[in-house]
Amino acid sequence: MATHKLSRKANNTVRINAGDWRSRLLKFPDVDGLRPTPDRVRQTVFNWLGQTLHGLSCLDLFAGTGVMGFEALSRGATQVVLIEKSRAAYQALVDNKTTLKATNAQVLNVDALQFLKQNQQKFDVIFADPPYHQGLLDQVLPLIKTALSEDGLVYVEAEFALTDNADWQVYKSGKAGNVFYHLLKTAT
Repeated sequence: MATHKLSRKANNTVRINAGDWRSRLLKFPDVDGLRPTPDRVRQTVFNWLGQTLHGLSCLDLFAGTGVMGFEALSRGATQVVLIEKSRAAYQALVDNKTTLKATNAQVLNVDALQFLKQNQQKFDVIFADPPYHQGLLDQVLPLIKTALSEDGLVYVEAEFALTDNADWQVYKSGKAGNVFYHLLKTAT
């Protein structure tokens, strides 16, 4: 007799740290590879960005839980586009957008690379946290450059430390556990 393991669709939560939606919880499903950015990392990143993002347009690639994008909106960003390929994570993003009444959030169920190849909009801050061990960061960074406004910044999470190169300067960086996080600006 075969035993079947029931798939569990637990709702996990992550908390928004500051701004209009401070302490609000975002729900997200169990999706393979989905890793919410830890609280202390988010606090550091938004300290680097200056706490408020009033008037800025943001892009949250590989949005996952959407916590970076919704945190940006909570802190005054004018617009955030959240890109998520996983159908389950996308649906959770739509639900969270509705719950928060986040009218300035646009949630798209598309592949991040395809989005960047077709995108014409410029963003002031881009959050990029691609799945680990798939080589996506090397594919994404050249495409991000064309979507970044002049003097824009890119937040990147990776399983390894990044260094300056011909295209990008590591403006700030840190490490929390196995997560390396960076704030990049275009090299001049």
